[in-house]
Order: sequence, then structure tokens, then C-alpha cells
Amino acid sequence: MAAAIITGSARGIGAAIALRLAKDGYDIALNDISEAMFENNSIMEDIRALGVQCEKYIADVSDHQQCSDMVKAVKERFGSIDVLVNNAGITRDGLLARMSEENFDLVIAVNQKSVFNMTKFAGSVMMKQRSGRIINLSSVAGLYGNAGQMNYSASKAAIIGMTKTTAKELGSRGITCNAVAPGFISTPMTDKLSDEVKNSILSMIAMKRYGEVNEIAGVVSFLASPDASYVTGQIIEISGGLSM
Repeated sequence: MAAAIITGSARGIGAAIALRLAKDGYDIALNDISEAMFENNSIMEDIRALGVQCEKYIADVSDHQQCSDMVKAVKERFGSIDVLVNNAGITRDGLLARMSEENFDLVIAVNQKSVFNMTKFAGSVMMKQRSGRIINLSSVAGLYGNAGQMNYSASKAAIIGMTKTTAKELGSRGITCNAVAPGFISTPMTDKLSDEVKNSILSMIAMKRYGEVNEIAGVVSFLASPDASYVTGQIIEISGGLSM
């Protein structure tokens, strides 16, 4: 049985991806920063109900050693690491003039350095296997920038460069690396926006609606599948036509 690690997967887009890959037949290694993220949460039970194995690993993916330890534990538990989804991410928004150095550094560490950490260690396992799929979560903010998100946009833009570099370095070992760049996705955070802000956002989207987490998971599922065996170094925007 093949196994997948999804970082930041206790809830939201990460949980949707984990559930979709479980439906595809993967054993699942969930990850998040604390046990509290899994409270009042049925993601493990939902995945196991599909007949695959599932374990959770509490680790701060911005920490190099914790990533090393987690990858070793997952490899020992499942025997292989066939898919890595670098999904973990945070925001600490603020206009450039008011953004603190602490909030800039924190977002870069969680969103960007985590991709280096996990790709380094899981990629090493994949190189020995001579196979693997690495899928990174970027964002339209990394493609176009976004006012009030200097730190977030920088981290997501960096992931695009890291994706292409990983694809070039690991391709000869049978490993693909791609990224998806979601646009505005329906989440509890977007639900809290005012009608005025929602309408302003929708006016920029060709499809005139927010995306759903399952629509992100579906593209990740494709990139992890045999159908994407010759797709690497690509950035797939999932935004309902935001850039058009």
C-alpha cells in the first residue's frame, strides 16, 4: 500500500486533500502543529472508515529536526513515502509599513522553510525508492501579490521557485514535483467577510463564486496519480478565472 504525508492536515484544505487521497487508496500520515488542532475533529475516523491506515504526527514543520523525526517515523510505520503534500501555512497580514519583523519571519518559516524541510527528508526517501510525488500548496498571492500580505506573498512565490528546482533536481529519480495555487476558497475565514468585501472579490472571478476545498483536493489527486506521471515543475492555478 502506498502512503502519503499531508502537512497541516487537521482541517481545511489539508484535511480535504487527506480524505481524497485516502479515497484514492493511500494510507495517510496526518500532520499538524498540536493535538488541539485535532480536537472535535473526525478526520482520522473518516479516513479509517475508507479502509486505509491513518496515523497523526504532531510536529512543527518549520523545525528542521522535527521534520526529520516525523519522516523517519512515517517511513517506519508505513514502509514507504509515496506522496508528500506540503500544505501547512499561516497568515499574519498587515501593510508593509506596519508589519513586524517577527510576523514576517514567522510566516516565512512556517510556509516556506517547511517546504525545504519536508522536501529534503521525504525526498531522500523517495530518491532511494526511485519514485514519488511532491505537491506544494502555493497561492494566487504568490503569482500576483496581494496588498497587506508581503510575508504571505513572498512565501508563496518562493514555493513556486522551489517547486521548479525540486522538479529539476529529482526528476531523474522518478520523482515529480508540482504546485497548486488556490484562489479564493470557501472557508470559515471567508464566511466572516462583509457582503461588500465578498462582492468585490466575486467581481474579479470569472466564475463568480468561491472555490471549494474539494476542488483543490481533486487537482492534488490528479497530480498524485499515474495519469500525471509526465507532469512536473508545473504551477496549476485553481482560482475560477481570477487572473483572466
